[in-house]
Amino acid sequence: MRHLIRTDDFTTDEVKTILATAKSYSDGRFDRILQDKIIITLFFENSTRTRSSFEIAAKRLGAEMVHLDVSKSSTKKGETLVDTAMNLDAMGPHAIIVRHENAGVPKILSNHTRASIINAGDGAHAHPTQALLDLYTLTEHFGDVKGKKIAIVGDIKNSRVANSNMELLTRFGAEVVLVGPPQFLPKTPLYTTNNIRDVIDSVDAIMSLRTQTERHSSQNYASLKDYASDFCITTEVLGDRDVILLHPGPVHRNIDICDALLADERCKVLEQVSNGVLVRMAVLKQLIYGI
Repeated sequence: MRHLIRTDDFTTDEVKTILATAKSYSDGRFDRILQDKIIITLFFENSTRTRSSFEIAAKRLGAEMVHLDVSKSSTKKGETLVDTAMNLDAMGPHAIIVRHENAGVPKILSNHTRASIINAGDGAHAHPTQALLDLYTLTEHFGDVKGKKIAIVGDIKNSRVANSNMELLTRFGAEVVLVGPPQFLPKTPLYTTNNIRDVIDSVDAIMSLRTQTERHSSQNYASLKDYASDFCITTEVLGDRDVILLHPGPVHRNIDICDALLADERCKVLEQVSNGVLVRMAVLKQLIYGI
């Protein structure tokens, strides 16, 4: 079985196939090609969108879902994560979808399973299916992201979503610029700035990120309100520009994006959620069934 740990686990041609497969599912017609397949979700971090999206995607394709409640699992008795994965794998699932607060856990587990390991987010490392659905959302709007300028705004250094999008979007020809306070910007060859107004007139899309306060070793701002005064995407910042707005969720209203813009037709947040199911269906088909 193949694994999906990072976006570059798929070739460019494979990504194009996944996008095309996701598009084919958008009319609501799909075969139950994963009937009799078993998929386990193993989430060590809270999740609303990602876990639900994977479960709906799997069920639409006919798979049986098993959710392991980690609060009641043997890891609470001292069992290692590797032993947990090996024991689950011995039961014969076809895929195990893993989310963990520590970077690298899905990769480690993939060395010990026959089932496909799908990374649903590991620390600040990677979130490949989020980047795939973001690329799908952008291509649905623009037709092609090549030559488009996309600003990622916020807590980039601590964001697995940003890491995965930087790899995937640049691979498909987009120009990615990073906007955030100095302490939230990674060392990168990409253009960076501390002021959204430096790039607002030249970007085609803005991807706002949640402040990853749970991953901060110390307080970076006096308050989230202070952060928002500099980096919240507001109607004043966006004006009437023809720029679309994305966010991986959960959105901190009036911290990441203001209420008015969340209701604006330029905001694609709910489209991202809908597209996430389609893209994850395509990913499951690619890994388990084969396209």
